[in-house]
Amino acid sequence: MGLDDFVVTFATYCRQRFGERVQKLTLDASFTCPNRDGTLGRGGCTFCNVASFSYTPDSGLPIATQLQQGKQRLRAKASKFLAYFQAYTSTYEEYAVLQQRYDEALASTDLVGLCVGSRPDCVPDEVLDLLLAYQQQGREVWLELGLQSAHDATLKRINRGHDFAAYADAVQRARQRGLKVCTHLILGLPGENADMHLQTLQQVLAVGVDGLKLHPLHIVQGSIMAKAWRSGRLSPPSIDEYVQSAGTLIRHTPREVVFHRVTAYAKPPVLLAPEWCSSRWKGLIGIVDDLAQHGGQGAALSR
Repeated sequence: MGLDDFVVTFATYCRQRFGERVQKLTLDASFTCPNRDGTLGRGGCTFCNVASFSYTPDSGLPIATQLQQGKQRLRAKASKFLAYFQAYTSTYEEYAVLQQRYDEALASTDLVGLCVGSRPDCVPDEVLDLLLAYQQQGREVWLELGLQSAHDATLKRINRGHDFAAYADAVQRARQRGLKVCTHLILGLPGENADMHLQTLQQVLAVGVDGLKLHPLHIVQGSIMAKAWRSGRLSPPSIDEYVQSAGTLIRHTPREVVFHRVTAYAKPPVLLAPEWCSSRWKGLIGIVDDLAQHGGQGAALSR
């Protein structure tokens, strides 16, 4: 059995929506972040090195070229695609620039929509209205918001530059328009435990959410956390700790919420720790085993 047997995955959602597999094509549109350019701060979040979270064929290439390279790489897997603006904050730019880059991606006939990654404090109403316009044209549109934790003390510790209230405001404005929101959570952040992970999920569900991405804390080259890890002041989660927390969150998530991801990986030399995150499969196999033993998505809600 696989993950689809226990979880409402994004792949399952797309098969139901489009009748076939749909692949995300990751793009780097040369956006930056207010936590890096000096608007809020410099250096970014303490865990961040964007190279560990995204793949782009060649940053700096035109969007059309990146899309073509991505299609060539994934054409054997799918014939329909979503443009995924992932790197840094993909709503943090002038309105006209955002519209031009989104339009360029959607000009391809086999692109069925957009996934746009952003921060909760970088989604003004005019950007939400732009995304809504694409959705009203029949496009599949997801706003992906990096929250990581609902605990304000943690958000301050990792230098996010916003609080949970900013996240709740952005989600409410997006979902009032009928836009789908996928929220990113990191399990294993400094000072947090499994109970706090569950509290974060419960607060996210209380605000309302359409999709989730779970991510184990990575210590990556070039991040602020790398210094703390090298000095022995920071330990990322073990595979058992992560699997147990992820399984618990999945069991406490209603089945109307779509899981876009339940774990993630990175490769050396970018990845410093934990070693198990260098494998695409170790975390996923562990989670499937946990779900098979203790119950799948929503199981804890029906007891």
